[in-house]
Amino acid sequence: MVTRSARKKPRSTSVAIACVLAIASLIWAGAAGARVIQGTPERYFELVRSLSPGDTLQLSPGIYTRGLSVHELQGRADQPITIAGPKEKPGAVFLGRPGINTISLANAAYLVIRNLTLDGGNLPVDGIKAEGYSRFAHHITLENLRITGHGNNQQIVGISTKCPAWGWVIRGNVIERAGTGMYLGNSDGSGPFWAGLIEANEVVDSLGYDLQIKHQKPRPALEDAPKGPAVTVIRDNLFGKSRNASVGAMARPNVLLGHWPLQGPGTDDRYLVYGNLFVDN
Repeated sequence: MVTRSARKKPRSTSVAIACVLAIASLIWAGAAGARVIQGTPERYFELVRSLSPGDTLQLSPGIYTRGLSVHELQGRADQPITIAGPKEKPGAVFLGRPGINTISLANAAYLVIRNLTLDGGNLPVDGIKAEGYSRFAHHITLENLRITGHGNNQQIVGISTKCPAWGWVIRGNVIERAGTGMYLGNSDGSGPFWAGLIEANEVVDSLGYDLQIKHQKPRPALEDAPKGPAVTVIRDNLFGKSRNASVGAMARPNVLLGHWPLQGPGTDDRYLVYGNLFVDN
């Protein structure tokens, strides 16, 4: 005969095991990161708003006609948010739309965007823009993108930042026949760009600059921004202007790097520029 006390022991053991498994499950979920969410041209726009640190929005091949608005979206240093197309062709192609930049960033941080094609259709819109009304856009990685059709005029830019932007990685991208390939920082010296890495890109046949980093006024006080001396590295890129370049008063060199703040944070910053190929400067 099995006594009452003997029956209680297996039950308490089962409860204990269940608790351990539940806790282990929670720990595993936190360690493994968050979700991989599948997006399609018909269903992706709204999904962006639901992304949390560690999430990946994996886009299927196809034509995306609603652009990509990445506003108020912030991952973490150890768990960035990723938006990615397929590595192989056919890829995920984002088409330009009148009056709206193809990819718009505002108050975004710790974000990775990779493996996309942006075709502006020669509309007067930028390919990727950290908008001027944004408070910040920091630790943004742009990788393995092809940006074409954003050359309506010399003021149209493949990759543009107009707000305080730091910790960017711009790597392995192709920018073809843009008005300006990359224009980082605002024209009046506000919205500075610093502490970036620009490497292994191919920027060719721009009307104006292939790359310009603007001069900087004193930096705004932002809680998360680095205060110490910073380095922006520009290495192993191809900057070519064999075709399509403006002439006369509108002519621009391949690359122009403006000065840092003349006082306050940033006065001891540096550029490291090496291993680049300049063709028809």
